Amino acid sequence: MASTDADEGTPPDEPAARKASRAGRDLPAAIAVGVSIGAVLIATLVFYPRGWVVLCSGAIFVASHEVVRRLREAGYVVPVIPLLIGGQVTCWLTWPYGARGALAGFGATVVVCMFWRLFMQDESRQHDSDGGTPPPSNYLRDVSATIFLAAWVPLFASFAALLVYHPHEGAGRVFCLMITVVASDSGGYAFGVLFGKHPVVPAISPKKSWEGFGGSLLCGIAAAFLTATFMVHRPPWEGALLGAVLVVACALGDLVESQVKRDLGIKDMGRLLPGHGGLMDRLDSVLPAAVVTWTVFALLPA
Repeated sequence: MASTDADEGTPPDEPAARKASRAGRDLPAAIAVGVSIGAVLIATLVFYPRGWVVLCSGAIFVASHEVVRRLREAGYVVPVIPLLIGGQVTCWLTWPYGARGALAGFGATVVVCMFWRLFMQDESRQHDSDGGTPPPSNYLRDVSATIFLAAWVPLFASFAALLVYHPHEGAGRVFCLMITVVASDSGGYAFGVLFGKHPVVPAISPKKSWEGFGGSLLCGIAAAFLTATFMVHRPPWEGALLGAVLVVACALGDLVESQVKRDLGIKDMGRLLPGHGGLMDRLDSVLPAAVVTWTVFALLPA
């Protein structure tokens, strides 16, 4: 699910290095955080499934803020207010309007951010030599990054919210997504640590191996097969197909975030979750997987 890249620049005698596992995690802290998050998700889906939308909304706000902070540290000028508000609008419009609401919220967010950025200035360019206000610099770069972020976090997370609205199988669909993602991540982690020798894309994420990807496929397909068959009442072949495409989506989602962090010169998006990094470091594979899950359930016959 999240990247397991180790910080190769950490001296071996530091406490963080002693605590970290071979895959670069503080494993006890990571397990404790993962179990706590899992307990909250299970309780929400069992007792009040629509509370999943609240969790998605909160995740959108925190993860978007983490990425915005990192972009601003790297010199990007991002329209923070319309992006954060637009993310909430995109998510909550799914409650009354479904997919149309998510599309409308995303479109409105993009339009407002494009206009907002026109009137934002770099702190180093407040006035030109004549005392006037210079035109915005790097406008295309900043708007492109903002639109990418608006799609990457709020829009993708809204697909996760859409899963829960099914009148009979909403909670089951969310369980199918989350259990498969966790199984894929756990299988990839275990197989990568135990057997990993052949990197998949060493230039982007040197800790990810083909052996780990095989473990992700094995565990992810098994999890999707079981959850889709018994919790969502889909044909077994559909569960197996969903598992395969979800594992690929998770792996590519990991690589996308790894490349973004390499471009920004950072290891983690944040420090909110001990043993994991920031919340965005936990959502990197969940977000594209949510899009895939909704698409499969929406397009394939029950």
